[in-house]
Amino acid sequence: MLGGDLVREARRRAGLTQAELAAKAETTQSAIARLESGRTSPSFDLVLRLLKLCGFRLDVALDPYDDSDLAQAQAIRRLPIEGRVDF
Repeated sequence: MLGGDLVREARRRAGLTQAELAAKAETTQSAIARLESGRTSPSFDLVLRLLKLCGFRLDVALDPYDDSDLAQAQAIRRLPIEGRVDF
């Protein structure tokens, strides 16, 4: 469903209707609606193509796992409520 969410968000940001995106993609409005609702699972390539038609690109990166945010959240949680605001 992530692909459909990405397409829907890109389409909305581009100010396109489902019908307008469908015309650009040479498909039907109902096909775009099914994709956005999660009733169909688009391929990664199709998602990239639809995003491009909306004027966007998707950048994906693999970064090493770093749990520093978890350590910081745990440290904040140990503070009294008054101290959390100033943290």
